Parts: sequence; structure tokens; C-alpha cells
Amino acid sequence: MIPIKSKKEIEMMAEAGKIAAEVLREVLDSVKPGVTTMELEKIADAGITKRGAKPSFKMVEDYNFATCININDGLVHGLPNDYKIKKGDLVSIDMGAFLNGFHSDLSYTVEVESNKEAKFLEIGKKALQAGISQCVPGNHIGDISSAVQKIVEGAGHTVSRDLVGHGIGRELHEDPYIPGYGKVGKGSGIREGMVFAVEIIYQKGSPEILIDADDWTISTADGSLAGLFEHTVAVEKTGPRVLTQEGGFVTI
Repeated sequence: MIPIKSKKEIEMMAEAGKIAAEVLREVLDSVKPGVTTMELEKIADAGITKRGAKPSFKMVEDYNFATCININDGLVHGLPNDYKIKKGDLVSIDMGAFLNGFHSDLSYTVEVESNKEAKFLEIGKKALQAGISQCVPGNHIGDISSAVQKIVEGAGHTVSRDLVGHGIGRELHEDPYIPGYGKVGKGSGIREGMVFAVEIIYQKGSPEILIDADDWTISTADGSLAGLFEHTVAVEKTGPRVLTQEGGFVTI
């Protein structure tokens, strides 16, 4: 059963999304050579807390951070640590804010003081936009997945086969799963009031994954570069509403 949110509940989720967007902007502004991923974590944690919200990720069982931060071949769930960011690194920041009983979820990847991988990252942004455009009443989950797959694979890259987007609301992860691949018209029907975390998880090489010894960090098995882009999106009668860009942080 995919939860349906009322208009009031979606407005509450938009407040959580605004906080996530504002804080992610602060974190991304601090991504520079020599800065550690733990320093970025502290900025995110403090930024969410001072705005009266809670870090969504800290509410996940056995997870103790406000962010997941992945470098280069890292896909998702990277643990903040003492790694010092270098020029040319791809840095993915994944985070969420919990406010008034509802979660938000947001991810973005940047290249540090370089444009070598600009085309690769642009594909992720285009795929996110394509996926969001399918979040309309009457469509199906497969329409989102197919739109994402078409953009990513059309550029010669691959989408993850193991890691997916998801529904979101009172729980950080709700039904349905939203893969980055699929067929038009397949999967659950999309209805007004549904809210999704549309997530683009892709890589230059093979979609095979490797789970680190920390049991959290997931990377590409072949060491190829990876990207991550995500928005929290509400399905409204007039079309998709991106809840995690209303704080002025726009990725599409």
C-alpha cells in the first residue's frame, strides 16, 4: 500500500524539504580541497538542528550521522570520516530533514574545482528531471524508471540494479521502490497525494556493487565513477511538485 498524503501533510513535508535544501546548499558551499567529509557532516548536522528539525538519517537504526557522503566510486551510504577532499574528486552528499512528523530526502553530486566530469554529472541531472516529469496522476512507477534509464543508458552509462528510489513520508523509506530502470506502463499506479524520493544512482561502468567492510558504504565493484542525484517529489493534480528545492536550492 502506497501512503497517500493530504494537502496539509504535503505542506508539512515541504517545510522539511526546504530545510534539507537550505542545509545542503551550505554543505556544498563548503566542499573544497582539504576539507574532511566529517567536517561536512558537522555542518549538515548543525544546520538541520538549528532550524528546529532532526537529521532524518540519524533516525535510521544503527546509523549515527546526518549525512551519507560518497567519493568518486562511492554510490550510497558512505560514512563521514577523516578523508580530505581533493581537487577533481566527485563528492556526493545525501541527507534529509525530519520536521513535524515527516521526512525529506535530497542528494547532489559535485566535482571539486574541475569540470572534467561535467558531462557525466549533467546526465544525472537530466535523468532526475526526466524521472520527476513522470510523477503525475495516472502514470505508473515504471514510467519514472523508464525515463531515468533512457537518459542514463542513452549516454553510455549504467543505472544501479540494486539501489533504488522510494516512497517517503512519516517513514524515511516507504512503498514503493522506484528503480532506475523499467518499462512504461508497468508497476503501481501513481495517484495524487503520493510522495516519492526520486533517486538517480548511476555509474560509468558496470552496475555491480561492492559493500565495504563497514557494512554501510556501497561502491562500484569495478571502481568506475558514480553519481547521485535525488529530490523529494509530491504528486499533485497539476503535476509534480519538488519539495526539496523550495528553499532556493535548485538542481533541475
